[in-house]
Amino acid sequence: MGGLHLPNRIVMAPLTRMRAGSVDHVPTPLQAEYYSQRASAGLIVSEATAISPEGFGWADTPGLWSAEQVRGWRRVTDAVHEAGGQIVAQLWHTGAISHPDLRNGLQPVSASDVDPLQVSVTPTGRKPTVTPRPMTKREIPRTVADYARAARNALDAGFDGVQILANYLYLLAQFLNRTTNRRTDEYGGGIENRARILFEVVEAILEEIDPARVGVKISPMHEGGPFAAHEETLPMAEYAVRELNGYGLSHLLLMGNSTDFSGTPLEPLMGDGMFHHFRPIFRGVLIANVQMDAARGTRLIEEGVADMVAFGRPYIANPDLVERIATGAPLAQVDWDSVYAAGPHGYCDYPKLYKP
Repeated sequence: MGGLHLPNRIVMAPLTRMRAGSVDHVPTPLQAEYYSQRASAGLIVSEATAISPEGFGWADTPGLWSAEQVRGWRRVTDAVHEAGGQIVAQLWHTGAISHPDLRNGLQPVSASDVDPLQVSVTPTGRKPTVTPRPMTKREIPRTVADYARAARNALDAGFDGVQILANYLYLLAQFLNRTTNRRTDEYGGGIENRARILFEVVEAILEEIDPARVGVKISPMHEGGPFAAHEETLPMAEYAVRELNGYGLSHLLLMGNSTDFSGTPLEPLMGDGMFHHFRPIFRGVLIANVQMDAARGTRLIEEGVADMVAFGRPYIANPDLVERIATGAPLAQVDWDSVYAAGPHGYCDYPKLYKP
């Protein structure tokens, strides 16, 4: 995959678990243990990691903007490499999903002043999102530079590459979506303008890192409120993915439907439809994600519509997922009360069936 030689086609998908330092957002030794336990994956994609204080927007998650955070991530990547694994950093700006409680009272920023009508995870619990402040023309290039700095920091921290988080509810998706982007400048309006910031981010990162070490996570989606699918949701995603082909990136992580697409313009993409639709559009390594099991993953690879398969929830309770899949062993079940919590319980204390 790009510049990496991987031992298998199994990817550990990015999973937010809220175990970083609550004040400094530094990864902890506990996280080093957690990731190293899962190093038999062909590739680990780290939990979403904020590129800047302005991009931070979820309590107890890590960053990649300070020297202390780089050192904390170095403990993690060293542990993964010592265990024989490879790991890339997922770069994150939450945009309007952040909250004043996470920004010293400041409004979060976004493409426009549209409340996403979602939930913010703050230090004192989950709260409704607020109306963000539109980014100024001066702030956009500064944010693009923050992505590039975070990518450079990721290499300094020992990561094997980076993945740009460009979908779901966060900043880049807020620019891509016409419902949350009402700008009238060159970053708003038509599809090409709304995608401008995405390609500026990609190009800025490629000035720091070889494209063979850079991937993107993107896909059309249907969520509540302003993120409900409309007739331009799919054309926007098609345009973005088609243009990404030209950069020689290492991979595209494509999410299948995590919500019901019935009755929306995305209905034909339900099930395996997402991967069949985008396989002819993206020529590089395509990673399929969402509701995967061994049988489905094998089928997608055999059909040629995916090159690798990303498992999210199964990796929470099965650090030895690769070995369990290889031998047909049963999977352990997730303790959901401990997924977003603190400490080792339900994090790095799930047992392996096959001990070295």
